[in-house]
Amino acid sequence: MTELNTQLGVNFPRGFRSAGVYCGIKKPGLLDLALIVSECEASVAGVFTTNRACAAPVRWSRQVVAGGVGRAIIANSGNANCLTGEQGERDAQRTAELVARRLGCPPTQVVVASTGVIGVPLPMNAIEAGIALAFERLSDGDDRTTADAILTTDSASKRASMEIAAPAGAVRIGAIAKGAGMIAPKMATMLAFITTDAVIAPADLQACLTRVVDATFNCITVDGDTSTNDMVIALANGASGVRLTGDALQAFEQGLYQVCEYLAKRIVKDGEGASRIFEVRVSGAADADAARQIARTIAESQLVKTAIHGGDPNWGRIIAAAGRAGAPIDLNRARLYLQNTLVFESGRPAEYDEQALVEAMQTEEVVIDLQLAEGDGTAHFWSSDLTAEYVQINAHYRT
Repeated sequence: MTELNTQLGVNFPRGFRSAGVYCGIKKPGLLDLALIVSECEASVAGVFTTNRACAAPVRWSRQVVAGGVGRAIIANSGNANCLTGEQGERDAQRTAELVARRLGCPPTQVVVASTGVIGVPLPMNAIEAGIALAFERLSDGDDRTTADAILTTDSASKRASMEIAAPAGAVRIGAIAKGAGMIAPKMATMLAFITTDAVIAPADLQACLTRVVDATFNCITVDGDTSTNDMVIALANGASGVRLTGDALQAFEQGLYQVCEYLAKRIVKDGEGASRIFEVRVSGAADADAARQIARTIAESQLVKTAIHGGDPNWGRIIAAAGRAGAPIDLNRARLYLQNTLVFESGRPAEYDEQALVEAMQTEEVVIDLQLAEGDGTAHFWSSDLTAEYVQINAHYRT
C-alpha cells in the first residue's frame, strides 16, 4: 500500500476521465458542473442522506445504485434541486439523459448529484450547455477542476488517492469531496465521489463502502445539521484487471478507509469559520452504539465547541455533555483526558497544570479521550470549533 496522495483524485485510477466547467449557476468564473466518466460499465455503490426532505437527485441516484451498474457521475453546485416539486424530478432525470445520450448508455447508469441553495429550479438550459462543454474537456490528467466544480462554501478542493498492492497486481483508488457546513452524520452537506480500477462485484463494493462511510463520513460533525443532498458514490470499472477477494479485498477496504478518513477530516478542518478541529474518543462504553451516542453528543455540544475555539480546558462541559447523551455512564469509574492530560477521574477533578494544558490546547487539533468502565464499546468523532465567522457565513448564505 502506497502513501496517500492528496494531489490526485478521481482520475488516478485507470479508465476514468473527468472535467469541471462553468455553466452559469454560480457567479462567472466559479466552476459549477463536474463530470466523471468511466470508459466502460462499472460496479456502483452509494450511501445517501437519511433526511426525509431529500432532493430529487438523491432519489434518482438511489435507483442507479440499486441497479448495480454505473458509467458516469454528473454533479452541479450552487443549486440543490431540492423541494422543487415534480419539475425537480424531471430535471434530475433529464440531466441523466443528457449524459447518457453522449455515452450511449441507459440514463439509469448515470448518477446525478446537486448541492447548493434549496427551493430553486435548476436552470436546465445552462446544465445542458455545461454538459456539452464538460464532454469537450474530459481529461485523464489533473482533476483539480473537477474537485473545484462541486464546492459551495468550501475554502479549498479536497482530493485523495492511493495505490494498493494485491497478489494479482496493483489497484488504484481516487476520490474528491466537498463539504464545509450543514455537516452531521447520516449524512452531512457533503458529496464524495470515489473511483477505482479494481474488479469488484457491486455487492462487495457496497459492503465495503457502507462500513467505511460509517467510520469516516458518518463520524464527522460541524454544526449538527444533516442536509438534503448528501451522497457518497463509488465506481469500480475493473480497468486494472485485478479481481479482489479475501485478503486483497480487505486490503482494498483499508485503503478506502484511509482515503475517506483523510477527506472526512478535511471537511471538518474546512468547516465554515473553523479555526481548529477536535477528535472525541470514547472507550469502555456499554456497547458500540452507546459509545457513538456519547461521542457525538460531546462533538456537537456548542459549549464544548466554543471552549475548543477559546483553547479553554473547561472539562466540565465535556462531562456534562457525556452525562446527557442518554447512555449508561458511571462517572465514579470514568477518566477524561485532554491533550493526553488527565483532568477528571473517580468522580472528581484530577491534579494537573492548568497553564500547561491551556498552552497544549493552542493547536490546530485537540484530542478529547473519555475512558469509561461500562463495557467494550468504542467510537470516535471529529468536529470543529464554533466561531463568530460561522454565524456570519450562514446569516447571509442566500443574501
